[in-house]
Amino acid sequence: MNASKVGLRYAKAVMQQATEDGSIEAIFSAMVGMQKTIEDSKELRVALQSPVISASEKQAVLLELFGDNHATIKSLIEVLVANGRTSSLGDVTGGFVELYNKSKGLQVVIVTTATAITPEVEAKVLAKAKKLTGSDNVTLKNEVDESIIGGFILRAGDLQYNASVANQLSNLRKEFSNSL
Repeated sequence: MNASKVGLRYAKAVMQQATEDGSIEAIFSAMVGMQKTIEDSKELRVALQSPVISASEKQAVLLELFGDNHATIKSLIEVLVANGRTSSLGDVTGGFVELYNKSKGLQVVIVTTATAITPEVEAKVLAKAKKLTGSDNVTLKNEVDESIIGGFILRAGDLQYNASVANQLSNLRKEFSNSL
């Protein structure tokens, strides 16, 4: 996930605050949980973007969901609500996770498959990703996209390797149409 400029700006502010008060690990843990909750809940994403739902209602919902986290998280929620930026919460959490990973030298490699990968396959892909990136500090994130039919798409930063069946079929289709 690439955070928006607005989300990244808030994420940097939270990162600075967390670094200053020594709570970076706690904030990272909270942000990962928030990011997962937002990604998994379409209703929450719609509610955060809805102009019909009042700012106070959004704040109440967010504090109910995430209020038992660190005080910095509560402050973030209050600032986002006050500035009318609740729709950017997903970008803020994603931006924070990206900044944290970068600060730790951690490379996140995204592998997209048609079905969830098994632990055995994950170990092989992780080994390949470490070789590809030249880093031993790599974590793997599996995304499922049935439209690729089979195979996989591997993304590490700006590098992308597409070994999906859908891509191979598309290439075959182009080759066939060019030869006519």
